Parts: sequence; C-alpha cells; structure tokens
Amino acid sequence: MNNEIRAEKVRLIDDAENQVGVVTLQDALQMARERHLDLIQITEKADPPVCKLMDYGKYLYWLQKKEKAGSRSKGSEVKGVRLTFNISPHDMETRAKLAEKFLKEGNRVRIEMVLRGREKGMANFATGKISQFLEILKNIIPIKIERELKKEMRGFSMLISKK
Repeated sequence: MNNEIRAEKVRLIDDAENQVGVVTLQDALQMARERHLDLIQITEKADPPVCKLMDYGKYLYWLQKKEKAGSRSKGSEVKGVRLTFNISPHDMETRAKLAEKFLKEGNRVRIEMVLRGREKGMANFATGKISQFLEILKNIIPIKIERELKKEMRGFSMLISKK
C-alpha cells in the first residue's frame, strides 16, 4: 500500500476500473494523492506489479467478502437422515438413496435414530438397524465414518462422508 510498494513501475488501474497502463510509482502515488485514495498493490506476481487506486477500507471489505464467498462453497454442509426404530427395509433403502444424493453433492451426512419410551431399553436393536442401514449405503456408495456411532440423550447419531 502506498509507500510500501517497492517496484519502480506499476500497471495502474484507476478508481473507475479503467486501465491507465504502465506508469512510474511516483506518478501513481501522485494520482492517488490527487484523488484522496490509496495506491494498493493487487498482485506482485505480474511484471510490472498491478496496483489499483481505491480506498483501503473498501479494499479490506472486498477481501473479507471474497474470503467469505470462498468458504461458503457447496459441499460443506451437514445434511441429516433420520431413521426410526421400526423402519421398514424399503424405507431404509429410500433413506439410503437420499443419503447417497447428499454425499454425491459433497455434503456430510448425519444419521440419527431417535428413541422414545420403551425403545430406549432396546439400544442393541437400534444399533443393529443403523448397521443394516450402513450396509445398504456401502453397497451403493463408498463411505467414510467421520464420527462413530454415539449414544445421545434421545437416541443415536453418527457422521459419515464420501470416500
């Protein structure tokens, strides 16, 4: 920024996004002072380095916005598939296809089984149902278990992703 730039000549872009061309660093700094803006080096990899006339606060805001947009890329979400204690084999296949769709999109899948009342006393039956579901899913798509099956207050849950 401004006096921290070490190149003798810079490729200048003005505040209206127009390319001024290759100018000396002193001329670029003079233009920045006249317009009450900062001279910001966008990239130093180019020869000569690319510099832009803009407000430094706006530049920092632009960088944060660009970083946020990159982190919001599709595929970082956690989608959920909920199984019930008395789920039928056909419904289990339907839920497996739904989980496959989520995994192919690049999302992680949280498998939940909520237990109510007396179902809580038959935890081994519930874990068997979840392992059946995982077998069906493994036949469709290769999966990686990110978080093992965990007993929670209302039932069981685990987190899987695509290999």
